[in-house]
Amino acid sequence: MTRSILIVDDDEVFANTLALSFERKGFMTDVAFSKEQALLAAGQRQFTDITLDLNLGEQSGLQLITQLRSLQPTANILILTGYASIATTVQAIKLGADNYLAKPADSAAVLRALDDDSSGVASNDDEAFDFQPMSVSRLEWEHIQRVLNEHEGNVSATARALNMHRRTLQRKLAKRPVGR
Repeated sequence: MTRSILIVDDDEVFANTLALSFERKGFMTDVAFSKEQALLAAGQRQFTDITLDLNLGEQSGLQLITQLRSLQPTANILILTGYASIATTVQAIKLGADNYLAKPADSAAVLRALDDDSSGVASNDDEAFDFQPMSVSRLEWEHIQRVLNEHEGNVSATARALNMHRRTLQRKLAKRPVGR
């Protein structure tokens, strides 16, 4: 049986490059750049695997997991994101994603994450995970992500809850913390 993959990502260059790489490996691929395109593709064809970007423009990929799961109950759903956090990882797994992988990730790392049968966070490197304390900026990022998740992605409500100006929060959200 030929594996088929739906790649849902608003970054057209990344999505098309990933699709081409999977086609070279013998996959049947389909690419969607928005929530609407993803739901249309998932409603028309069965996929063995789905990669879903956490941030689809102004929309959250988290909101799409349940819908994709209902249309594709047997597909492996992998969340890909450049802004990984513990809060979004937990939420994605609870909503039905099978795995979660931080970008940057190449097709080999994505394939390993799709083939990993243990639910959780995939590593995009082969080194063993070492338990080092998180940096202050990473702790702040995790806290902001948790509160943002509690407010369903509403930046204004999150800023109020954090007693922070909305623009300050937007600047912090635009920066990805370095290190752990």
